[in-house]
Amino acid sequence: MRIIHLLVIAVLVFAAAYVYRIKMESTVRTERVLRLHADIREQRDAIASLRAEWAKLDAPMRLQGLAERHLALKPITAQQYDSLKNLPDRPPSFAKPGARDPIGAMIDTIDPDIVTGSLPSPEDPQ
Repeated sequence: MRIIHLLVIAVLVFAAAYVYRIKMESTVRTERVLRLHADIREQRDAIASLRAEWAKLDAPMRLQGLAERHLALKPITAQQYDSLKNLPDRPPSFAKPGARDPIGAMIDTIDPDIVTGSLPSPEDPQ
């Protein structure tokens, strides 16, 4: 009978220690989840402040003021346009219409049986 009592007491102590360990693990994990939530909240706040700053920096009126202050831009006048007759001629075509493509002809002359060493040959198992 005493052995049974000692065995039951040992089982109860073991069960209490096991439950305590589970409780501590859950507490640690809960604290980690709370820290992660706080980090997420901080990151979202940082993103919101960066978006607000971007909206301020990207404001059209601000950009227009910066452009007027730092760039010497002037409106386009009619004298800046030129007629089509003053454009240079199209460069001569080196390939005649209907002739083979010269680059395609160069690709066709490449020997496909050249061994490059990047892939093992089929008869040379490595």
